[in-house]
This record gives sequence, C-alpha cells and structure tokens, in this order.
Amino acid sequence: MPPEQNQLATWNRFKEALNNWGHLQWKCEEPSRKAVFLDLELELQNSTVITKTFQKKMNLYLYIPPLSAHPPSCLKGLNTGELRRYWLQNNNIDFGQILCKFITRLAERGHTIDNLRPLFEQAALRLDRKPNQQTNTTATNDNTIFLHRTYHPFGPSRNIIRYAFQQILEPVLDYDRMIIATARPSNLRDLLTKARLNLPDDINIQNMLDELKATNT
Repeated sequence: MPPEQNQLATWNRFKEALNNWGHLQWKCEEPSRKAVFLDLELELQNSTVITKTFQKKMNLYLYIPPLSAHPPSCLKGLNTGELRRYWLQNNNIDFGQILCKFITRLAERGHTIDNLRPLFEQAALRLDRKPNQQTNTTATNDNTIFLHRTYHPFGPSRNIIRYAFQQILEPVLDYDRMIIATARPSNLRDLLTKARLNLPDDINIQNMLDELKATNT
C-alpha cells in the first residue's frame, strides 16, 4: 500500500538500509495497491484483496503435443489442474478470458477442440461437485493390488488390463481391486541432464577431496 506523504522519507531510508546490509543489491518496486507474487496478481480494493492469474509475457506455453508418448492422464491432469487454478484465482470475467487463452494455446500445440471438449467437461464437473461429493482417494485397502507400468502409446490399454485381471487373476487371487499406475517413458531430458553424476570406477571423489585439501595446506 502506498505510504502517506510524510512516510516517503521512512520508505527511502528503508531501501537504503536494505542495500547497505550484506552483499546483495535489492531492486525495490515503488509502493502500490497492486503487486505480483508468483503466479498471482494481487490488488487491494477497499480493504479487499482481489486476485488474478499472472502469466509472464515470455512464457512459451509448450504444452504436451497430441503425438507425444505421454499417458493420456497427463493431458487430463493438466486441463483439470489449470481449470481449477484459473477458477480459484479469478473472477468470472477474467476466468473466461484466461480459459479462452488456454484453449487457444493448446490448439496451437496441435490439439483439436473435439478432443479437448470432453476433457474440459469432465474438469468442469469436478469443479461443480460439492466437497462431500468428492471421491475419497486417501482411503487405503490392504486387499488392493497395484500394477506399475511404463506407458506406451501402442501398449495395452487400462481397460484391456482390467478385463484380463477380472477374467483370469481375480477369481484365484485374494484381492478386492486393482489400481494401475502409469509412468511416462524416459525422454531426452532424462538422458542428457541426469541429476545423478556417475563417475568412472577408477575415480574416488573422497580421494580427490583429500588431495585438494592437502594441496591447499
């Protein structure tokens, strides 16, 4: 919130004190009733905070293209999550505008309206549900079998796997239900930017540190 006229001197002293402490140099925005924090644009109106989704101009919106080998649940989860976020952060007018932009960006990535429509309809139904109508996903069941598989676009679908389980395994196994967990296959990023550094067998990192310490002393 902008300070009163007689508080400007205090504000300027505060900014000066920030840059005189430590080695960091702070870039301070001038006091205002509007500010951006993470993905939110916040505005103070008559003691009420109004929110709006903030999106950077340089964002390329490289959403999953339709020919990607990602599981279909990834696109479904993207649509559901974004729709819920937009709904919670915006008023009705801003929600409609940003939703149109989201659909346009998906279309620019190659998705068709006919394929997107059922996903948005399902996401809208989830938003319309009351809290007590939500499915309890935290309940555990000791008689549940979990199948974890890597997704492949030409592999067997979940319906085929469930049918095979019900017809062949369920009568002879002591499980009430089966949950299929699908993981995406490895991509180029996983191969080129590994988080873990694999050193050759003849190199020991501790020996290297000991040698460096001995050199410095």
